[in-house]
Amino acid sequence: MKMEWKPEEEGLRQILTLLKESQSPDTATQRAVQQKLEELNKYPDFNNYLIYVLTKLVSEEEPTRSLSGLILKNNVKSHYNSFLPEVAEFIKRECLSAIGDPSPLIRATVGIIITTIASKGEITSWPELLPLLCQMLDSQDYNVCEGAFGALQKICEDTAELLDSDALNRPLNVMIPKFLQFFRHSSPKIRCHAIACVNFFIMSRTQALMLHIDAFIENLFFLASDEDPDVRKNVCHALVLLLEVRLDRLTPHLPNIIEYMLLRTQDAEEAVALEACEFWLSLADQSICREVLGPRLPALLPVLVRGMRYSDMDVILLRGDRDDDADEEEPDRDADIRPRFHKPRSHTIKHNVGGGDSNMSGGGESDDEDDGGDTDSSLSDWNLRKCSAAGLDVLANVFGADLLPVLFPILKETLFHDDWVIKESGILALGAVADGCMVGMVPHLPDLVPYLVCCLSERKALVRSITCWTLSRYSHWIVSQSHDLYLRPVMTELLKRVLDNNKRVQEAACSAFATLEEEACTELVPYLGHILQTLVFAFGRYQHKNLLILYDAIGTLADSVGHHLNKPEYIGLLMPPLITKWNVLKDEDKDLFPLLECLSSVATALQSGFLPYCEPVFRRCVSLIEQTLNQNIANTQSPEQFDAPDKDFMIVALDLLSGLAEGLDGHINHLVLNSNLMQLLYQCMQDPMPEVHPVRQSSFALLGDLTKACFQHVHPYIPEFLPILGMNLNPEIISVCNNATWAIGEISIKLGPETSKYIPLVLNHLVDIINRPNTPKTLLENTAITIGRLGYVCPHDVAPVLQQFVRQWCTSLRNIRDNEEKDSAFRGICQMIQVNPGGVVADFMFFCDAVASWSHPKEDLKEMFTKILHGFKNQVGEENWRQFTDQFPMQLSARLSAMCGI
Repeated sequence: MKMEWKPEEEGLRQILTLLKESQSPDTATQRAVQQKLEELNKYPDFNNYLIYVLTKLVSEEEPTRSLSGLILKNNVKSHYNSFLPEVAEFIKRECLSAIGDPSPLIRATVGIIITTIASKGEITSWPELLPLLCQMLDSQDYNVCEGAFGALQKICEDTAELLDSDALNRPLNVMIPKFLQFFRHSSPKIRCHAIACVNFFIMSRTQALMLHIDAFIENLFFLASDEDPDVRKNVCHALVLLLEVRLDRLTPHLPNIIEYMLLRTQDAEEAVALEACEFWLSLADQSICREVLGPRLPALLPVLVRGMRYSDMDVILLRGDRDDDADEEEPDRDADIRPRFHKPRSHTIKHNVGGGDSNMSGGGESDDEDDGGDTDSSLSDWNLRKCSAAGLDVLANVFGADLLPVLFPILKETLFHDDWVIKESGILALGAVADGCMVGMVPHLPDLVPYLVCCLSERKALVRSITCWTLSRYSHWIVSQSHDLYLRPVMTELLKRVLDNNKRVQEAACSAFATLEEEACTELVPYLGHILQTLVFAFGRYQHKNLLILYDAIGTLADSVGHHLNKPEYIGLLMPPLITKWNVLKDEDKDLFPLLECLSSVATALQSGFLPYCEPVFRRCVSLIEQTLNQNIANTQSPEQFDAPDKDFMIVALDLLSGLAEGLDGHINHLVLNSNLMQLLYQCMQDPMPEVHPVRQSSFALLGDLTKACFQHVHPYIPEFLPILGMNLNPEIISVCNNATWAIGEISIKLGPETSKYIPLVLNHLVDIINRPNTPKTLLENTAITIGRLGYVCPHDVAPVLQQFVRQWCTSLRNIRDNEEKDSAFRGICQMIQVNPGGVVADFMFFCDAVASWSHPKEDLKEMFTKILHGFKNQVGEENWRQFTDQFPMQLSARLSAMCGI
């Protein structure tokens, strides 16, 4: 029998002193404690002391004992594999003996240590753990049962996959039936643990659970009206998950479940109501939604709209009840500012109307889609209000106009209510259904939009801010109507709100205005003076958080009106405040991101108007790229000495340089000449992390733009650049592949016949991509254009494989607008057909269709089309040609005969 480990008095005293000191708020004391802990970790039995304090030292206060356990948990997490075997055994033994400690805090801490050991892969080498815990569930001592369940719940959460594998001999076959027995236990805490444990295995469709699925569902129904809110919450969560995974089993009960969820969505406990409200989001994804939920919309919609009201607590937190809500003097807290994500440049192509959307992210919708216009971080990010609004939004998409007869009475009652909280929820509801019910709403918008414009001057800031959001959701309609009736009043009032004295209203108005700009585009040109005056005035008033949104509104304005911004009076208004900010910000300040993005849009729009500002901006971008690359090298060589850089600085700088190259065109020449940009670009193109950091994506975009603007500086690097571009034609990483493809096309146009020697590096990849199923449209179009351009400069190199791509080529390019890229690509296909006419024979109808997609081809291109069509007709003879053209749709024949006289 070996001696049991015992602590020494002196060691224990030291550790207790340390634990007391670590609870001090003083940072210097904290640092000293950290250092001491590091030293103590060198003693093998330090961890024995920690577990001893946690499990045995009842004379100490609970928080101190629990802290000792949490330090032990961190040690287990970091160094468990180097613990001595007798230390590890001692800790495991002590944990199991203390699992039923009378204190809930100590039990929970012991449970955390057990699951941390288990998730270190130790669950396989601790075979007695699960059987022992399951056995403890049957203990007559409540504390032992609850402690064991708490530990099991943490283990199920952390190691669900491992538990369902052969590695452990499938313990779930025993555990799940065991958990189900406890659904009817007398203690709510135990019932709660039991459901939570089973819930971890629903999404993975664990076999052991699927065998008992009916018993599980039956037990859930039994607990449906449990008096404990946590139990009700877990029941709702289980039903939401089952709806996704085992709809077949729920279908017979759905009418009852819908009634139950209607009730729970109105639960007095917000946490339960929120969990139940998720059910409607989940149900909307199922094909049976219309059929099962249609009859209950009259019951559900009032519940959702009621859930969209601010609670009394929200109103206090948001200070919504004050009439004097000017808060723009109060400084922003850094914690309120959300991280922004830069969206790197992607080369896209303009479409004919109805040809779909070329925006990489899918529609131009804002990210706060279901945000309910409520971007306040002092409210928890996801709450009943947002979930209810999101629910109404998805249901509007499922039911469309059929939702409106049920919704209109609710809107009438809420929109015109005297209580501002109710009125505000009605305005939110009106915005939430905009996306799904637009067609049905149109007849009512001539009355609703002017009403909303009035609401923009309500006394309560929360009403003003939600109205901004709701108006922005209808901006597509507003822009398409008479300016005098709608666009002008909406714009005038929104711009007043941009200068509101309440920060939340400023933010909402600025975001809404950016959405309006995207929809209105050049329709805003007559109002540019007034818009710019307002936005520039806001510069002087906005604090940190809203400035970031203001940059976005200015950048979007530049994107929307383009070269119309290039007037001396506009430049004089806009550039001084932007450049002042630019000079104030330090190189390591993350606020540079939105400012650089904004300048990139402005530079592209102003074109030559940006010349006076371009040199310092260019130099700083190059320096940001260089600093980031250097810091990256330092970090790779000695990671303990140097932090890894934030590569976003480099990405945003590359994108601003692209904007300069595109806007200034040849004027960028001398700047590139006097810099080391090309060498830096060569390094960026080989950034090792394309998935996480789109450095390569932005590098290839810049390479394409520099090729167009000043090819003489790119030319010497082509032998190094093209192999890298060829290696990046991997369609799994869409955005990188897309920009690399586009850059190859731009280079080939400038390089001409010299491109021939590089074609073997890229052609096969491009043909693979164009033939790949489910390739995104933008990538298909760019690939087709680049193949066409390669064929334009080197027809003899590309024509032999014409047959492998011509059909996909024609279908990819039939929807894009006439432009330079399309022109060079079609010249290429014509030249390849002249070299290898046999390659197009089988797909000639697709070629005819693609030719007909042109509105106004240049004369010499039209001649090329005519020559090919007539040549084909003469080749096959009059009779065969007639049979062939008889298959054409009417419209196609008409367009071809008008264009080519055939």
